[in-house]
Amino acid sequence: MSKGHWEDLAAKKRKELEASIPAEWRIPNHLLPPADQDNVTSFPEESGWFTPEELAITSQTALQLLPKLASGELKSEAVTRAFCKRAVAAHQLTNCLSETCFDRAISTAKKLDEHLAQTGKPVGPLHGLPISLKDNFNLIGLDSTVGFASHVGDPAKYESILADLLREAGAVFYVKTNVPTAMMIAETVNNVFGRTVNPLNRKLTSGGSSGGESALIAFKGSPLGVGTDIGGSLRIPAACTGIFTLRPSFGRFPTLRCRSGMPGQEAVQSVNGPLTRTLADLEFYSKTVVDAEPWHYDPRCLPIPWRSVSLPSKLRIAVMWDDGMALPTPPVTRALRRAVKSLEAAGHEVVEWSSKDQPDGQKLLDRMFVADGGKAIRRELERTGEPLRPEMAMYGRARELGGLEYWQLHLDRQEYQKRYLDRWLQAKIDAILCPTTPYSSVENGKFRHVGYTGVYNVLDYACISFPSGVTVDKSVDLALDDTYKPLSDLDKAIQAEYNPDSVHGMPVNLQLVAQRLEEEKCIEMCKVVLDVLS
Repeated sequence: MSKGHWEDLAAKKRKELEASIPAEWRIPNHLLPPADQDNVTSFPEESGWFTPEELAITSQTALQLLPKLASGELKSEAVTRAFCKRAVAAHQLTNCLSETCFDRAISTAKKLDEHLAQTGKPVGPLHGLPISLKDNFNLIGLDSTVGFASHVGDPAKYESILADLLREAGAVFYVKTNVPTAMMIAETVNNVFGRTVNPLNRKLTSGGSSGGESALIAFKGSPLGVGTDIGGSLRIPAACTGIFTLRPSFGRFPTLRCRSGMPGQEAVQSVNGPLTRTLADLEFYSKTVVDAEPWHYDPRCLPIPWRSVSLPSKLRIAVMWDDGMALPTPPVTRALRRAVKSLEAAGHEVVEWSSKDQPDGQKLLDRMFVADGGKAIRRELERTGEPLRPEMAMYGRARELGGLEYWQLHLDRQEYQKRYLDRWLQAKIDAILCPTTPYSSVENGKFRHVGYTGVYNVLDYACISFPSGVTVDKSVDLALDDTYKPLSDLDKAIQAEYNPDSVHGMPVNLQLVAQRLEEEKCIEMCKVVLDVLS
């Protein structure tokens, strides 16, 4: 069924988004930074557009804000208004939002303030805290376009289970954030809203598919956001912007009633998780969600309470220098070497992890993504005549698998998971330390490889992407010379496109991988790694 032409629908949607932003929060033209200013993260402090109170509120982490909200020292309405205004600024400078519900947010915040004044008690552990959500989380009355023109003007009639759970804990929803088409590109770009850019350097990508979230959080337009991950969609944006995220195993956090870009695709499960500026905020959010016993609301959640973990005094960590498909760019290798050296100096045992099984994992992921022959994605595009984006060419040429072939894919996945588990147990390791991506970040349109993250979606392992403390230095992180023999054509392209000048000063993230359902252990191990790196 046709809904109209995609360009008309996209233009209408962009107009609606602009109209939803109050004039009082919109940066006046004379204060806007020049279009060629790359780093806009200091704009709020330097512009004079924000009050001292707004700056004081929005510079705090979730765990700094929550006790003040719970005691009444800070009003939820004031905190919500401050983040609404800063989110608008983030959007004007990076194009990171897809939906707003500012009136609803302020009304919710006022009710929470009244509840606290009348009862003396917060409603829950997230009392009064604004939380941003990726576009695919359904909120009643708002679209979840997931980058398709065909979903414009189709507001949700129900809430995502996670949204219900967070609201009951006291969260205030105020914005939803931009994603790529179908959430299946490693950058955030679609034909409805266009491209989200990185606030640390607007010539670079904020990653994908949770790149609206990462841009917003890096700009401090949100104290805490929630994204999703099916092939790296949390970890890649966190890496591109130098923030924290947890990719949990399926079943820890509720995923029910979200919009999917490929509904019914369950060979590799999509999961959701927090994007934060600190590990402490990440841990608090994760514990809060699990403490709400989500298995009572989502039948696929596992009844595993949040567990306290005691680590061995000396960890045994395997380092994977590359994935056999693409060498990391020089700053990522430098960050990994520094981390290994620091861990060894602190007395931890570091062993080598061969990348021999990584390419098979990536091939499995690729097969899973196009098992329907790209039909789910093309169906949505065809409803409005929307073109397939060039980044998604594989969905245009894929062949649909038959039922028996699809079953075989599941058997191949099972065999792969068993092979990897056996290797892990034989090596007696606690974790794998490796790149999150081959890049710190990369110029818009040049993100080429999700293998470092995607393999762990196939395995369903708990992973954290975390800032390593290293930033790119163009005088040190020189491009490889002609003597380097590339691992593949993909690697050759990545190394040829690496430009130390364009990423100078960007943060470098690494990835810590634990076993399946070891979220608590992964967080505790990340504390150890951060401690030795500091």
